[in-house]
Amino acid sequence: MIAILDYDAGNIKSVEKAMQLLGQEVTITRDRETILGARKVILPGVGAFGDAMGKIRQYGLYDVIHEVVDRGTPFLGICLGLQLLFERSDESPGVEGLGILKGEIRRIPETPGLKIPHMGWNSLEFRNDGRLFWDLPQKSYVYFVHSYYLKAADEGIVTAVTEYGTQIHASVEQGNVFACQFHPEKSSDVGIQILRNFLSI
Repeated sequence: MIAILDYDAGNIKSVEKAMQLLGQEVTITRDRETILGARKVILPGVGAFGDAMGKIRQYGLYDVIHEVVDRGTPFLGICLGLQLLFERSDESPGVEGLGILKGEIRRIPETPGLKIPHMGWNSLEFRNDGRLFWDLPQKSYVYFVHSYYLKAADEGIVTAVTEYGTQIHASVEQGNVFACQFHPEKSSDVGIQILRNFLSI
């Protein structure tokens, strides 16, 4: 069973549909025992960093997420779910993230000709043999919707980058923790292969 964490964030249903398309049994939940019993856990989300961390704490998910990670269960953060795994965000000064990975979330710099939020398809440059990108060619295109981007403290965990006014750390992997700034569930065949790769881990 795949557990999708429910903390009132947007975009949860589309991740559920993508998992079902891949033949998975999926539960959208905030129940501790259900989450700890899952084969894989996904933290999706669209929304604001500070509000999301408030909900995660309100629903008792902060400790559960750390326990899932400590147990070695494969864990995938998507979009806001990636950002929440890190320590802090320019979007919500003073709010601590989950702190599972080291780094910060910064606002995409104003650049002539580029709109913020960044909405659309960008190609990825793969690095560090990321397991999410098995059987995918360099420069594969995926779909982004975001105004803030990751700057990881350790570039050794970065498995994909893209350019949009600056270099964006688009995907990371550390042990059993995986995360994508882009939306694999909205990224056509490439995204489905990324999700399939996660399921195979």
